[in-house]
Amino acid sequence: MNLPKLALMLSLCIYSLFAGQRPASGQHLPRVKPEEVGMSSKHLEHIDALVAQGIAEKKMPGCVIAAGHRGKLVFLKAYGDRRLLPAPEPMQTDTVFDMASITKPVATATSVMVLLQQGKIRLRDRVADLIPAFGVNGKDNITVEQLLTHQAGLIPDNALKDYFDGKEKAFERIYGLSTYVEPGSKFVYTDVGFLLLADLVEKLSGQNVHEFSQEHIFGPLQMKDTGYVPRDELRGRAAVTEQRNGNWIQGVVHDPRAFELDGIAGHAGLFSTAEDLAVYAQMMLQGGSYKGSQILSSRTVELMTSAYPVSSGIRGLGWDKRTGYSSNRGEVLTGRAFGHGGFTGTVLWIDPGLDLFYIFLSNRVHPNGKGSVNHLAGRIGTVIASAIQNPTAIQSQPVPQPGTGQTGNCKTGLDVLKQAGFAELQGKRVGLITNHTGLDARGEWIVPIFHRADNVDLRALFSPEHGIQGMLDIPEIGDSQDAQTGLKIHSLYGASRKPSAEQLQGLDCLVFDIQDIGTRFYTYISTMGLAMQAAEAQGIEFIVLDRPNPIGGQVVSGPMIDDDKHSFVGFHSLPVRHGMTVGELAKMFQAEMGLEKLKLTVVPVKGWQRGQLLDQTGLLWTNPSPNMRNLNQALLYPGVGLLETTNLSVGRGTDTPFEIFGAPWMDARVLAKRLNDLRLPGVTFVPRKFVPESSVYAKENCEGVNILITDRAALRPLETGLAIATTLRAEYPEAWKVDRYLRLLGNQKVLDAIKSGAGFETILKSCQKPLEAFRSRREKFLLY
Repeated sequence: MNLPKLALMLSLCIYSLFAGQRPASGQHLPRVKPEEVGMSSKHLEHIDALVAQGIAEKKMPGCVIAAGHRGKLVFLKAYGDRRLLPAPEPMQTDTVFDMASITKPVATATSVMVLLQQGKIRLRDRVADLIPAFGVNGKDNITVEQLLTHQAGLIPDNALKDYFDGKEKAFERIYGLSTYVEPGSKFVYTDVGFLLLADLVEKLSGQNVHEFSQEHIFGPLQMKDTGYVPRDELRGRAAVTEQRNGNWIQGVVHDPRAFELDGIAGHAGLFSTAEDLAVYAQMMLQGGSYKGSQILSSRTVELMTSAYPVSSGIRGLGWDKRTGYSSNRGEVLTGRAFGHGGFTGTVLWIDPGLDLFYIFLSNRVHPNGKGSVNHLAGRIGTVIASAIQNPTAIQSQPVPQPGTGQTGNCKTGLDVLKQAGFAELQGKRVGLITNHTGLDARGEWIVPIFHRADNVDLRALFSPEHGIQGMLDIPEIGDSQDAQTGLKIHSLYGASRKPSAEQLQGLDCLVFDIQDIGTRFYTYISTMGLAMQAAEAQGIEFIVLDRPNPIGGQVVSGPMIDDDKHSFVGFHSLPVRHGMTVGELAKMFQAEMGLEKLKLTVVPVKGWQRGQLLDQTGLLWTNPSPNMRNLNQALLYPGVGLLETTNLSVGRGTDTPFEIFGAPWMDARVLAKRLNDLRLPGVTFVPRKFVPESSVYAKENCEGVNILITDRAALRPLETGLAIATTLRAEYPEAWKVDRYLRLLGNQKVLDAIKSGAGFETILKSCQKPLEAFRSRREKFLLY
């Protein structure tokens, strides 16, 4: 039978809510013709033939497909059958499906994010601190974030027999498991990790994940067909899966471990319909809110769906973005897209860049477990996204950033290199210095991009401080291996901080692609300078893929570093805030460090203006290091970061590093009043108490101040930092160990002035003449 004829026959089994199904709930998305939101109905017709072929090839007995764009449901159809045996029963659009692993992000991870908003859990919390019995056999330092990103080093699944003696015994056995791989070293997709996350939900809230998700997610959204352990009415219209003990499974969880846990688990067990799932997807697209119900804040949604590089690609918190599990992802989705699939044949992808979602729900395991739908779902997702009639214009819409002004459509040096077909690397054996921040404008990581490019011969990887995934905060990092490419990762933050001749042997060029933070003592530019020296010594080319300076390229401030105080945290003759990109710094380093023989190429960014901060570029924020978690912290860092080598906590070990500082010997109210009396532009100071979990004064009660940015345009970070330093010297001349301030400050005259009691305005004036000389020096190296 040919496909057109088959498609015609299948059309007799297509059911739509526009043709006699039960009326949509008032909470469901309004349904419109695709043309009303700028999509093509004709293009969407390609879906029918793809589904017909999938059913003919026995990939699934039937499916329901839904798609939404600009807040409207533009596509909703049911195809084929929801059961074949013992007798066929046609699929309908209100069919209830076993979501399988879509449970992980929609129920479990979302519940965790709600708890995070409630202050009951933090991403950096150690699981063993919350579940003491878990902290054995190498698992004592595993964090909540590692569970959410499948980097906790846990086994994918423990033995099914571990669940036969009830829930309590099952979790005792989970707590006692040994690690499968070194935690934090490798992405290993695991159900065990999400069983633990659901266990955390129950321990912290007093409700199991079913009860908690109903109260805080599905109930407020009026997703009445969604939840664990479906009621009888929902079971009656559920898609049938396989047989268990000779009986067909309908409306009962398919996953055997979830079944042994009475249908309620963190990795599987959720049931839903296409229209209900569309409500959840729209809530995520709308920054966590839908029809008056605020489930997550917009900042929480951003945190949950940001790019978290893992050994095999990019994940979100509970979500897939681009990994080996992404075959169900549409080809033309943007880098902001996030989604997930489920073993039973379910797929959900949400793309804020296109204001689009698509849902593919099937029971591909019926009747014999041999169906396969991921590639089909991915092709259907491509058709749906391609039906947008002006996708370029929609895709270029910037990420909403409250209060930051107009945003742009910046392309990184990586994007420019990729657009040129990697011509600059043609025929060259490449070593790549990068970390998790080496993302293109779509949010894809440079390592898999280079690895799959036909004309890029990637031979070695090199990583800076914090490691290639940017998660380590330890004094020394060893070499490792990239799981996806098999390449060795040479650490440039270990026994040596410069590539050795042996490591560079056989390479024709070194490519550098790391996001700097715009402050002298941030070590990524030191790594670049040392690597440039090594490249010249070995006669190999050095290529910098440039990136915007996230805190802008206009402001230059702070004292210059003394010539005798250069170090790994003070690599070159620079002020604290240099206002340059890494590409511009590379040109300066080459000229001023005598690297005349080095062949240096800078691939510039496009679409960036010097006055723009990162949130005005349209590029994703990715934490460049474990304690640099947002742009506010980056803006305060040039001033507050200088303090952290002294006997102060600057917020490491809290949720707001560099936005807070304090010590046990401070009086919060007195200090906040002294600082507020200075009327510093763009900031205010709030007294508070806090207990850092790590770093300086770990586990000790501290008093200090929270620094609130009130006017970003007026903010002067170095003025703020020096004002804090001079105030500390005046208020606590004995308690504050001012001599340690020199480590990052790097300027003896400024330190002497602080010790003598000089005011911060006087100190700033003394820095102006050297700063003017630097501005003149840097002028010839500026690219933008």
